Amino acid sequence: MLFNSLDFLIFFPIVCVLFFGFPTKYRWLLLLVASCYFYMYFIPIYILILAGTIVVDYFAGILIENNQGTKRRFYLILSLLANILVLAVFKYYNFFIENIEVLLAAMGSKSNLPYLSILLPVGLSFHTFQAMSYTIEVYRGNQKAEKHFGIYALYVMFFPQLVAGPIERPQNVLHQFHEHKIFTSENFVKGLKLIIWGFFMKVVVADRLALYVNAAYNNVDNHNGSTLLLATVFFSFQIYCDFAGYSSIAIGTAKIMGFDLMTNFNRPYFAKTISEFWKRWHISLSTWFRDYLYLPLGGNKVTKYRWYFNLFIVFLISGIWHGANWTFVIWGALNGGYLVIAIVTQKFRNQCNDAIGLSKNKTLFTAFQIITTFILSSFAWIFFRANNVHDAFLIVEKIGTTFSKELFVKWDVFFGVFIGLFVLILKEFKDEFWVNKLSFFKKANVSVLFYALIVALILLMGVFDEGQFIYFQF
Repeated sequence: MLFNSLDFLIFFPIVCVLFFGFPTKYRWLLLLVASCYFYMYFIPIYILILAGTIVVDYFAGILIENNQGTKRRFYLILSLLANILVLAVFKYYNFFIENIEVLLAAMGSKSNLPYLSILLPVGLSFHTFQAMSYTIEVYRGNQKAEKHFGIYALYVMFFPQLVAGPIERPQNVLHQFHEHKIFTSENFVKGLKLIIWGFFMKVVVADRLALYVNAAYNNVDNHNGSTLLLATVFFSFQIYCDFAGYSSIAIGTAKIMGFDLMTNFNRPYFAKTISEFWKRWHISLSTWFRDYLYLPLGGNKVTKYRWYFNLFIVFLISGIWHGANWTFVIWGALNGGYLVIAIVTQKFRNQCNDAIGLSKNKTLFTAFQIITTFILSSFAWIFFRANNVHDAFLIVEKIGTTFSKELFVKWDVFFGVFIGLFVLILKEFKDEFWVNKLSFFKKANVSVLFYALIVALILLMGVFDEGQFIYFQF
């Protein structure tokens, strides 16, 4: 079920009313049934995949907790392999076969390995990583094994963040499903604001930008460097508003019911470095890779070159996590490369900034850093969005060589995009720099007027075609 659908606007209020009306001891069952219904809106049979991994991980958690030494490690590995195998088969099998065929063809041979005619289960990478974090934390002793099967199943399947995160940790969420939740006006208002803002980001900004981005990126041969550059900038905002919009709605729906989910975005395009960008973007995934891959590899507590390797390999794997396409591999490699280059050139860049006096003007230097980081991330987004590697490099080539005054932007499209981006940037600029300085923005009546305006913009300018969220494909 899509958040931006009429079905969800009916589904969620019903679930909320029933949730607060049910006795506490049965609320987990209501939420689990509702979550199954929510997920089965996509491809019903795929609920069995989740059920299978849930059973494996539930018993693995208990066995890990009840054993010592190599047995604990064995059950952890068994659980991780079960999850990774499901992910590998559904997400990467055909990609692997395709590349094996290319390799064999180059050697004058061929493969008879069959392709699988299957669709990728929605949000598979998200709930797989969430399930894996549970058994890892039990193994590390940071989380007690959940004995209540229904509560554990709900941890994996909780509908607000089931298909696109945030990717939660058991320490944050599991105990909340055992607690008695009461309806409060404070939670309702906070949650409703998050939902409204999430809908604005999705249907007013992201989906309107998608009209132009899709037209350009799906017809690269017919567009010049100017239109492709504009489409690239638009996509930077589209993917942010699409994904952050989903996260905002997810966190808001959970908040109304009394559940606290982790913040997943923190105004990433105000980051001054790529490193800071990844501390603000998709925080639940970034911290997942940090805690379960980067730190176990040694983090930065190793030799210099091993540190560079650790950074690069983590982002390379992050790229692969996003999709079975070489475009995602290149995107991950670019971001890993950015981080390594930033470390290697830090001293030289500081000397240059001091020599030209840039670092002495804090405001100008901050603006320069933010713009540079945005340009670097936008360049990487080209490979993330392009349909294939050939298109990605063609876009880069055209942006660098073919420009025209004609941008092929219809006035009504441009006006809608301008209004959406203006409101987005205005709010995020205020939140980033002025939140503690202008008491005007803290007044309740101003807040009510602002969200009333947002609702009006959603109704007047929203693209209501029930467009799927970008990250559903991951």
